[in-house]
Amino acid sequence: MDALVWEAPGTMNMRQWSDPQPAAGEVLIDVAYAGICGSDLGGYLGHNALRVPPLVMGHEFSGVVVALGEGVGRQIEIGQKVTCNPMLACGECRFCRSDMAHLCTSRKLIGAHRPGAFAERVAAPQEAVYALPDSINLRAAAIVEPVAVAMRISRLAGDVSGETVLVIGAGPIGLLALQAIRMKSPARIFVSDIDPERLAMAESLGAVAVDPASRDLIAEVHRATEGLGAGVTIDAVGSAGTRAASVAATRSAGKVLLSGLHEEASAFPASEVIRREIEVKGAFCYTGEDFQDAIDAVAAGQMRLDPWIVEAPLSEGGHWFKRLVGTPGNVGKVLLIP
Repeated sequence: MDALVWEAPGTMNMRQWSDPQPAAGEVLIDVAYAGICGSDLGGYLGHNALRVPPLVMGHEFSGVVVALGEGVGRQIEIGQKVTCNPMLACGECRFCRSDMAHLCTSRKLIGAHRPGAFAERVAAPQEAVYALPDSINLRAAAIVEPVAVAMRISRLAGDVSGETVLVIGAGPIGLLALQAIRMKSPARIFVSDIDPERLAMAESLGAVAVDPASRDLIAEVHRATEGLGAGVTIDAVGSAGTRAASVAATRSAGKVLLSGLHEEASAFPASEVIRREIEVKGAFCYTGEDFQDAIDAVAAGQMRLDPWIVEAPLSEGGHWFKRLVGTPGNVGKVLLIP
């Protein structure tokens, strides 16, 4: 089959790839749409040890079931529209037994540990496959996975009613987190980014947009909160600068959620966190409950990246990877079509 293959840092090419066959308990899916994720971009640049070339990436996708492996249950049928939770857990470790399978000690990711959806077909374990309600088309279903990340961020943020919330980074996760947080009635949401087109996207979704290159982000947040700072700050970038800004912008006894993975390691203002008793939490992916919540939110029309979704043939994937690591502009999500 045709596949977009990551062959080395900065190099992706269309190649012929082995056609996947569903093993026992697996489902074969004809890919309809596959989204490019920020973590895919990190892998593309060679910044992520999780991904090793040659590799077919792609873990945000939707499609139609075309074959069933031996022993697949009756709840999955050929012809069904589906999406997939790409984080595969062992089902046996302490975290799996505690309904925290997303923290499984031996978790595997479709598109990293096994071939992903930047191809005509992809195989996945039946327990990872979700049948879609009629109200979700395949295009919308392709953003369920990043929406699930946003739902997890919202859950970890806790009660934000009446609070000021800051989201740093107006990429797809930042824009989706903004929408998930808005459903919980905060007083206001600031969104920070250095790309004016992405700031305009955030503003159209109800945020107070701030370009930290031209305005003092910390001062703006403190001015709006009588000098206290944001009750919750979400770093959807993950650089040394944004992590430091997250702490500086958050009030004492507030919460910082670290979601962005731009830098795996960086300096961090630990003394300020300690002295002001700021709670710092990681927000990595999602539980099964978060994933189902994402499907429900997309079905209800509560989460969107339109009109900023770009559809492109899989053969143009290399071009779009280069574009997204450069200056993406008003592109909320690129969906590749095999």
